[in-house]
Amino acid sequence: MLSLRHRLVAHTARFLSTAETVGNVTTVTLNNPARRNALSLEMLNSLIENLEQQAGSARVIVLQAAGPVFSSGHDLKELAASSTETRGAVFSRCNDLMLLVNRYPVPVLASVDGLATAAGCQLVAAAQMAICSDRSRFATPGVNIGLFCSTPGVQLGRAVNRKLAMDMLLTGEPISAQAALVGGLVSRVIEGDKLAEETNRIAELIASKSSPVIKLGLQNFNSQMKRPLVDAAEQSAGVMVSNLDHPDGNEGLSAFLDKRHPTWNQDK
Repeated sequence: MLSLRHRLVAHTARFLSTAETVGNVTTVTLNNPARRNALSLEMLNSLIENLEQQAGSARVIVLQAAGPVFSSGHDLKELAASSTETRGAVFSRCNDLMLLVNRYPVPVLASVDGLATAAGCQLVAAAQMAICSDRSRFATPGVNIGLFCSTPGVQLGRAVNRKLAMDMLLTGEPISAQAALVGGLVSRVIEGDKLAEETNRIAELIASKSSPVIKLGLQNFNSQMKRPLVDAAEQSAGVMVSNLDHPDGNEGLSAFLDKRHPTWNQDK
């Protein structure tokens, strides 16, 4: 169970998303189920605001949604009624959100129970980890209405294998939770009624690790993935040395040799 020592609830942009911290876990919730949690410009701004506000204090972020749809993607009514300038602003802001999640200083765990389509699927792909219920489905169906999911393809193509990405983008057909697991879009599939419990367990497990070490590892992983193999190996070797010199690196090694649980610097 999550600790009740600390609890903070913040609401923004007409409650379109919420941020709640319980213990060491911060949960950001898409909270507009009546509109299938569509990523309208307001929703995008709300999510960005909540994530930016939590960046300095969070140790792990759980990204979830209220209702049976994680997110249906962009608000098509909004796009249909908007000027070219406003449409550009929507997609630019969406890029801001996805890059924020990609580069977030602590792990972002997407917890999906239901349908995630188009930019909603993109958001799942952007997270460092994603788990879903066995009833979840994922799709990039824009091609069905003459609007190819080009921006969702950026994150999707970096999360799953190329053939699966092309299948989803070209056919628009949804894939099952199990297909998403095999393809690499999610890391675990959980029975629907156990998703919340397993999400909490994983989030608390990550939060129990050394936060400075997690941040160091995340930063290096993202950086080295963009580099040639030899350069990535050399860079990561240097990071390992720096990690060993870090107080929590010393503490962890000493605790292992002493056969005791480590006490991380942030816990003192």
